[in-house]
Amino acid sequence: MKHLVEAARQVRAHAHAPYSGFAVGAALATPSGIHVGCNVENVAYPEGSCAETGAIAAMVAAGERVIEAVAVWADSPEPIAPCGGCRQRLAEFAAPGVPVLLAGPHGVVETTLGALLPAAFGPGHLGRGR
Repeated sequence: MKHLVEAARQVRAHAHAPYSGFAVGAALATPSGIHVGCNVENVAYPEGSCAETGAIAAMVAAGERVIEAVAVWADSPEPIAPCGGCRQRLAEFAAPGVPVLLAGPHGVVETTLGALLPAAFGPGHLGRGR
């Protein structure tokens, strides 16, 4: 999993965060490899995108649909977890037991998507199975 954390750390350097100054990198492990994304802010604040969203878009554009592990890197004193919207986006492609690594200069904290998003909304709620 060190390679996944390192990929998130490296892509963080490409973040566009001129307003908050808070750069984040994310990396997703899939059956065929690693897909990365960084946060991209916009002067119209709600129009930006999170690092996890960018990584998911890269993954889907590459033809992947299954996330096996997630890493998020931010230079913060405490580990940061994906926002609520990104947790739901991750749940579209990842099972509850998928490991989520929250990383930064403090080290790495491991959790799961299910721990971050208990009772997630899913296709079963629409009467459609996965």
